[in-house]
Amino acid sequence: MKEMYPKNGRVILHVDMNSFYASVEMAYDPELKGKPLAIAGNVEERRGIIVTCSYEARKFGVKTTMPLWEAKKLCPKLIVKSPNFDRYRAASMGMFEILRQYTELVEPVSIDEGYMDITESYEIGSPIGIAESIQKRILEQLDLPCSIGIAPNKFLAKMASDMKKPMGITILRKRDIPSVLWPLNTNEMHGVGRKTAEKLTTIGIHTIGDLAKGNEFQLKTLLGINGLRIKDRANGIDSRPVDPESVAEFKSIGNSTTLPRDISNQQELFAILDSLAETVSVRLKRKNVLASTLGITIRFKDRKTITRSKKLSNPIHQKDDISSAAKQLFIKHWNGNPVRLLGITGSDLLDHDDAYKQLDLFSYEKDAKKEPLLNTILNLREKYGKHIVETASSQRPIDPDHKVGTETSFNKDFLRSFPEKHKDE
Repeated sequence: MKEMYPKNGRVILHVDMNSFYASVEMAYDPELKGKPLAIAGNVEERRGIIVTCSYEARKFGVKTTMPLWEAKKLCPKLIVKSPNFDRYRAASMGMFEILRQYTELVEPVSIDEGYMDITESYEIGSPIGIAESIQKRILEQLDLPCSIGIAPNKFLAKMASDMKKPMGITILRKRDIPSVLWPLNTNEMHGVGRKTAEKLTTIGIHTIGDLAKGNEFQLKTLLGINGLRIKDRANGIDSRPVDPESVAEFKSIGNSTTLPRDISNQQELFAILDSLAETVSVRLKRKNVLASTLGITIRFKDRKTITRSKKLSNPIHQKDDISSAAKQLFIKHWNGNPVRLLGITGSDLLDHDDAYKQLDLFSYEKDAKKEPLLNTILNLREKYGKHIVETASSQRPIDPDHKVGTETSFNKDFLRSFPEKHKDE
């Protein structure tokens, strides 16, 4: 399959879930399928806003950000549900778990979309074959539709995934840009909002083609450095790599593993949780952070996936603390059925220097013994700077070589933070 891949360029996929929240609700309750469905805040109030809606609702003119009263006027039989973020987080984790089985280079950009660099995945299949496989598996395993763009860079992949919804796969090559992209209005271009498009019209730029041929001095005067950037995009130029670590303000750190077989033995499952806890501990220490919330993911033999989390009384980053909390959650929520995947995620992260510990009856004695040493370290840091003395756990350790099955990292988590999408899904 290597001949299906470029010798020097890259192959990037953009995977975009279709009407994500509504689709998750339909997967959870199949009776909703084929019906006009909307997810909205303040469901009981007329001023509630549509967060997303099914394609059946869109046929009536219902749109994202539309007031609820207006949507119901357009579609009297509209079914409206409140958001269930725990349900959406679980679905998102399942989706990204599938993506990471094709390549480690997966970059989530929101709860329901992400980029993949499959340039080195040629042994798995052709680019179109991989896209078809991903789309099929997400539909079969999660009962969720998605659209996928295939292109040589992130911008073109994003534009391609928007071209056919739902359940589309679109290839967009650089040679296709003049015929496919340039005739479109600038407000249809990823990265160009309504206000920017209005500004561009003041210098005679109405289409993406106009922007591609635009005067650089005018664009920079009008939009600053962003003017040159969007001109490059209009010409299909985008050198950004797919970077799993791209967000500095990461929300969570975790690790999951697909087991080599279905396991129902508690001791074996606990041993796997110990291994995952060790990796998560290493990653937390490498980032110099502690987790205030700990979560686990369990996927059963029948592919049913659950995620459960617990707010911790004290922030943690030590392996034993992570393992203990994970095992408690596991025992509470495991139904005894065979398990195919396990994951541990630490979230609500605190910088090590900003973290505090609430001493309780069980930890007080142990911490009290350390107090003289901690006070000495604090005094040295105040006098000579915070890096004059560092604990061994704050150094950058090497990842332990503990792997069971297919190991995946979940270092960046959009499951607790939902960036607003400026364009309809």
